[in-house]
Amino acid sequence: MTEPGPGGGTAPPAPAAGTSPLRAGDRYDGEPPRAQVCETHTAVVFFAGDRAYKLKKPVDLGFLDYTTVTARRAACEREVALNRRFAPDVYLGLGELRSPDAQAPEPLVVMRRMPADRRLSRLVREGAAVDDALRAVARHLAAWHADAPRSREVDEQGTRDALSSRWEAGFRQVRALAEDGVVPDGVAETERLVRRYLAGRARLFDSRIEQGRVVDGHGDLLAEDVFCLDDGPRVLDCLEFDDHLRYVDGLDDAAFLAMDLEQLGAPQAAAYFLARYGEYSGDPAPSSLWHHYVAYRAFVRAKVSLIQARQGAPGAEAAFRRLVSTALRHLRTSAVGLTLVGGLPGSGKSTLSGALADRLGVTLLSSDRLRKELAGIPAEQSAAAGYGEGIYTPEWTARTYSVLLDRASALLSSGESVVLDATWSDAAQREAALRMAERTSAGLVALHCHVPRDVSTARLGTRAPGASDADAFVAAAMEAGEQPWPEAVAVDTSGSLESAVARALAAVRPWGTGQAPVFRRPYMEPD
Repeated sequence: MTEPGPGGGTAPPAPAAGTSPLRAGDRYDGEPPRAQVCETHTAVVFFAGDRAYKLKKPVDLGFLDYTTVTARRAACEREVALNRRFAPDVYLGLGELRSPDAQAPEPLVVMRRMPADRRLSRLVREGAAVDDALRAVARHLAAWHADAPRSREVDEQGTRDALSSRWEAGFRQVRALAEDGVVPDGVAETERLVRRYLAGRARLFDSRIEQGRVVDGHGDLLAEDVFCLDDGPRVLDCLEFDDHLRYVDGLDDAAFLAMDLEQLGAPQAAAYFLARYGEYSGDPAPSSLWHHYVAYRAFVRAKVSLIQARQGAPGAEAAFRRLVSTALRHLRTSAVGLTLVGGLPGSGKSTLSGALADRLGVTLLSSDRLRKELAGIPAEQSAAAGYGEGIYTPEWTARTYSVLLDRASALLSSGESVVLDATWSDAAQREAALRMAERTSAGLVALHCHVPRDVSTARLGTRAPGASDADAFVAAAMEAGEQPWPEAVAVDTSGSLESAVARALAAVRPWGTGQAPVFRRPYMEPD
């Protein structure tokens, strides 16, 4: 047991010298740890021997009211019941403190005292190897989420509109706290990125509810409250004063700890933890949602830091700026985008498309492969024909682009960014892509690959059979009908692939690609 801090956080008591109990039920050998007292705005915790006793303060903070013994008893009972879900052998039950002058005994929560040297936050700060511990916590959390309570009331908190309301409430609070009406740096961009992401992702959030991903979870998963014992982790101090704040997407619950690990200076540990959680929970969420939830948790903590800054707390202003920066990094990474990579046959567009999708970790769709899929033939089988003949008639091309955009639309609505590899020589096709990106609130970047004609001719003459059937004669005919594409970023692919990829990345992600940890392996279109 550790002292509960603001928002359910904790402040560690000093570890006892010479003791390191590894299991929640172990007795202390030799001299027991020293007695201690810790205090926050809602509780007083007494540590004695291998026990901890938590008293609720008789306070009314608006969002909670503990001013009566009855209310404090109910709060203690609720804390024990909820936290036993995660650590049943730590939360022993209710006790009472009797005073000669009190009309009624004071209720308290009785817990086993956890070894401070096994606290996850301390291990991370000391640079200890924590992969095994994080894997165990991820498995523990995923197992809990699999059987956690679900209901219509719980699901309502997982909708896009519910998440939007929580974001907007945070924006209003931060703006209200702004000194002289000047909005702090980064907040305006945060608002813009959040609103754009949520506007086009109703399908994603609806699917999360349909999959049963919204649960009665922990709600306040901090590294300070995780203890890594030899017989498994103990996760303490869940959020108990407002059920609705605990009704979250399981991924949101896990993202809280990932955000906290980042703030402890361990972004790779955060990425590792979320990857293991995704593995154990079998969660198909796109990486954009992982980043969005981490950003949300960072912004909530930033808001608390700003409140503390206005109260004069030392270091709180710097913490606010750091947390808003964290939120922005993840929001930029989570932004759903559509990238059109076009060019004539032999221009290197397919090679660049594959390399770019791989580097970004996004979905790649190819018009060449899709055209043959629609024709019912293997992608590598030749369907060579004259220009505008066979499966390359205008009707076949129109059908191919229509299905290509439909598939991209479904992916974008589900939070997956997409690279579309096609010629894009027709301005009407590009306009259709732009309208689709607008409908799904996705950013669009167009890249136009080009090389000198002798280079493309040489490539077409030597390349192995593949999804594209175009030869030099077809390429020449297409060039004659290619329409101007002034809004596209020109990419010369006649040099190294790395140089072309760097040019493309600068256009697609001008803020850089190292903004936030990569949470999942890239998903590539299957052959």
